[in-house]
Amino acid sequence: MRHLLVRWLVNALALWVAVALLPGLHFDRGVGGLLVVAAVFGIVNALLRPILTVLSCPLVVVTLGLFLLVINGVLLWVTGWVSDRYDLGFHVDGLLWAILGGLIIGLVSTAATLAIGDNREKRRT
Repeated sequence: MRHLLVRWLVNALALWVAVALLPGLHFDRGVGGLLVVAAVFGIVNALLRPILTVLSCPLVVVTLGLFLLVINGVLLWVTGWVSDRYDLGFHVDGLLWAILGGLIIGLVSTAATLAIGDNREKRRT
């Protein structure tokens, strides 16, 4: 349960950084709204990422994994679409901005996870 909460907060931080750095990503709500968008992003990732990864497996292999950046962008774009639909305050201007945002979110998430540390391996042993 703690791991899920940490992932949710890391996603919120990564979304905030992406919005701060990219003019094509917009967010006009407070911290609570950012946490809601991060939850939507997590749900979209959990539901769609496995499907998109399996369906695009040949492209991922041919591009040596670079197509995963496009998948990350599509997932962020879908999050923006859901946010627009339910007026959550998060908007993505287009697929290119979504791909760049997905790249930033991936980098920030990785850095934050490394900084925080992941104790799952320690618990298994």
